[in-house]
Amino acid sequence: MRPSSARVPLLIACVLLLASAGACCGPGKGYGKRRHPRKLAPLAYKQFSPNVAEKTLGASGRYEGKITRSSDRFKELTANYNPDIIFKDEENTGADRMMTQRCKDKLNSLAISVMNLWPGVRLRVTEGWDEDGHHSEESLHYEGRAVDITTSDRDRNKYAMLARLAVEAGFDWVYYESKGHIHCSVKSEHSAAAKTGGCFPGRAWVMLESGGRKAMRDLQAGDRVLVSKESRNLLYSEVLTFLDRDPMTRKLFYVISTEDGESLSLTAAHLLFVWEGNCTGEALSSEGTIRTIFASDASPGQCVLTVEGEKDGLLKERLSRISRLRIWEDSGAYAPLTAQGTLLVNGVMTSCYAAVEKHQLAHWVFGPLRMLHSWTGPSPVQGKGLHWYARALHWVGKVLLDSELVHPWAMEDTDR
Repeated sequence: MRPSSARVPLLIACVLLLASAGACCGPGKGYGKRRHPRKLAPLAYKQFSPNVAEKTLGASGRYEGKITRSSDRFKELTANYNPDIIFKDEENTGADRMMTQRCKDKLNSLAISVMNLWPGVRLRVTEGWDEDGHHSEESLHYEGRAVDITTSDRDRNKYAMLARLAVEAGFDWVYYESKGHIHCSVKSEHSAAAKTGGCFPGRAWVMLESGGRKAMRDLQAGDRVLVSKESRNLLYSEVLTFLDRDPMTRKLFYVISTEDGESLSLTAAHLLFVWEGNCTGEALSSEGTIRTIFASDASPGQCVLTVEGEKDGLLKERLSRISRLRIWEDSGAYAPLTAQGTLLVNGVMTSCYAAVEKHQLAHWVFGPLRMLHSWTGPSPVQGKGLHWYARALHWVGKVLLDSELVHPWAMEDTDR
């Protein structure tokens, strides 16, 4: 059946009006409609942003080990010779100029902001990579992931705003640590890779209507898999297409383990259903609600939706409490799309969408694509990378959309 002429404008309108939800598991360079410049609020003394510990998943992440000039990981560091930045280099070894590429990118961005706000003033780095053991145990300075900064004029009245500029420049953790400097750090190059790419690893499995399980790497459009409707009814539905598919890549995934033994791996910006209410492990009742969170916002104690079999052979949804979170590297990156926008993966019910925190909003925006497949049927498995529809939404979203509902990591450049 061919779409009527009246439906074509509807499809275009749907794409343009809510393109923010178009980010699947490989978000584009950035979102946010153009606004008037907003007033920046300086950080208070001893304040840090985000408001979590530096080495947690929500900030710069765990310490991965000291880098020395003789270690294999030394090649992860690069020298920063930006003439707009002053490096104290009191050791006369050039160590303060050595840093990860991510740290270098954020520092260079901050240098521009400093010169724009205070003409004639430059950014100054007092401490960078530490190869001499001058910092506390497991300091990110030992990995070239942290810098201590001031302004070139050493005007301490500027430091509160300098800290805010560092936050705006994209540092993953900024701390107004002392009256004499600001401490900034970034995620490791490996951790940053957890932000982009497909939603599930190749070894993740789904439940088939024909019986048994099937690995994500073997899943094909047209396979009927277990999903959930808004009415909380389970049913089997066709995989329409893949919003993202990259069999060869290696990514870091958030691994969410439950007290009942489920273990789900998915990317940081992917949406996960959690139960707001009494989490007893029993079947879902009317005394509670379901909401979606980003995988990176999951925490022990929250309850996810899982599936179990009954004595009569029927399946039902139940609750299972999260017991552990970790990051794990795995191969493959897959984001299947079903008509319901949901999918049971490794025994846990998940959304098909990512990057924008509202599942219903994302589901609405992908309506035209689902409608297209209702006319044409499931598409053959595509090649490597993002689906053309998701890629188009990325492009439109960069110009039109507000970023308030978008995962902060979805603002990053996936080509980095």
